[in-house]
Amino acid sequence: MKILSADYLLPISSEPIENGAIAIDETKIVAVGTTGKLAEKFPEATHENFGEAVIMPGFVNCHSHLEITAMRGFLDDVEEDFYSWLIKLTLTRAEKLTEKNVENAALAGAFEGARAGVTCFGDIGRLGKAGFEALKTIGLRGVLFQETEFSPKNEEAENDFAKLKDKFLDLRENETELVKVGLSPHAPYTVSRKLFEKITEYAIEKNVKITIHVSESNQEKDFMESGAGFFAGVYENLNLEWNAPQTSSVEYLADIGVLRAKPLLAHCVKVSNKDIKLIQASDSRIAHCPKSNAKFGHGIAPLEKFLERKIRVGFGSDSVASNNICDIAEEARFATLFARNAANRKRFLIAKEIIETATLGGARALGLDPEIGTLEAGKQADVIVISLGNIAQMPVHDVYSALLFTSNARDVKMTMVAGLEIYRDGLAKRIDEAEIKMEMKAIAEKMRR
Repeated sequence: MKILSADYLLPISSEPIENGAIAIDETKIVAVGTTGKLAEKFPEATHENFGEAVIMPGFVNCHSHLEITAMRGFLDDVEEDFYSWLIKLTLTRAEKLTEKNVENAALAGAFEGARAGVTCFGDIGRLGKAGFEALKTIGLRGVLFQETEFSPKNEEAENDFAKLKDKFLDLRENETELVKVGLSPHAPYTVSRKLFEKITEYAIEKNVKITIHVSESNQEKDFMESGAGFFAGVYENLNLEWNAPQTSSVEYLADIGVLRAKPLLAHCVKVSNKDIKLIQASDSRIAHCPKSNAKFGHGIAPLEKFLERKIRVGFGSDSVASNNICDIAEEARFATLFARNAANRKRFLIAKEIIETATLGGARALGLDPEIGTLEAGKQADVIVISLGNIAQMPVHDVYSALLFTSNARDVKMTMVAGLEIYRDGLAKRIDEAEIKMEMKAIAEKMRR
């Protein structure tokens, strides 16, 4: 039994507690309250006080691509041209990076998340195994979504599904209590209707989580609604036929039954009011990635409307190839500022609801809220400590505001998952960080040759 205390405890499910504490027994939280009451209740417990800090649930990163962490900054010179960006990424991964390189990159990305107070990832991987093993090695919680290959032909759906299912089942054999496996049909314009239908039926029958990139850009909107634009050129170059459904991506997924599986929809930048109603009615979820969307110039997803509709929404960093850092505290801040500046804004989103979105919201989006997302007795001890001792954070009048508007990844002092520390005061607990840094430098040199 151990007690952790600090100037502030943020349960999320209830009001902040000044001079608050949490009692942990092995993997679970057994009590929250004031430091005095918990010390009195558990006199034999070890006790650590973090002082000028807040103890809170870990951040949840709903949408990442850990296996392309080595691409950080590598594609920035072509990001104004999405086609060039995709080609450079694809060719570099295929021609220059070994499977071991990708695994080391994923490990670096997972540890970066742990340093930033992320305790849980919803990670998408084309290779799959890389992100899956990285989460396990660092000691994080998460869902690894095995992604489809480029699979646009209905006539190849049976074979494509068989290959996908084999990869999924191989990973599932090695699931742990912390790391589970899901499926990711990449996007409405890269996966055939028949393959979408097969994945959906399988997901519903076997209770498998799925996630999909949806309504991310104007290029996708044009291609889905009229068959024109950027992706039309890609299909033409590949000598592929495309019959546009002449609906939005969300309407298309609803029409072919995919929303019955309550998927986690990543991005949702170009969604209409009708789309939002379909997402709400189906209890589908949203991973909101404001920085990646903005860096590509894709636009701003209507977070205010998602929250007003009580859709299960959390924040995602996307890959560091399109965002450059994994910092959910910063993601939350950007999301707030973008929402407050939206032309059709009806109200100001407040710090409290945004911090809730970064923690409990992400847990809900991944369907893990019975286990994580709040500090409550009986829940898993996925806990972080964020220092409030920097002069740039003082004075603290409102702890939610201090977290959202003055704090970032560098203020995280400790990250714990299921009662075990995986990061503290700049030091990794499960890996040799110096070795991983050397690997990343070697990979970078290889990519530039």
